[in-house]
Amino acid sequence: MITLGPWVVIDVARHEVLLDGAPVSLTIKEYELLLLLVRDQNRALTRGAILEKVWGDNYFGGERTVDVHIRRLRAKLEAIAEAIETVHGVGYRFSPRRVE
Repeated sequence: MITLGPWVVIDVARHEVLLDGAPVSLTIKEYELLLLLVRDQNRALTRGAILEKVWGDNYFGGERTVDVHIRRLRAKLEAIAEAIETVHGVGYRFSPRRVE
């Protein structure tokens, strides 16, 4: 179980995300993306690295797919949206200091 501030809980065993105790409806890729960012806290990940780790080697779409999924995650997890930071010219990182 991963707790992000007082609002968000990621129950890894159940593949569930709770916001203020209520389940958040995430797609599998949104969930995997959130988990990747949270597990690599404070580390800037390139779009290419995110694509490889979440979508795998067989994905042939563009890197902008990551941007779309990040935008959706921020909308669904408004309480911690600021913690999902854009690192200009690189990609994204999860910054836990912005959660508290």
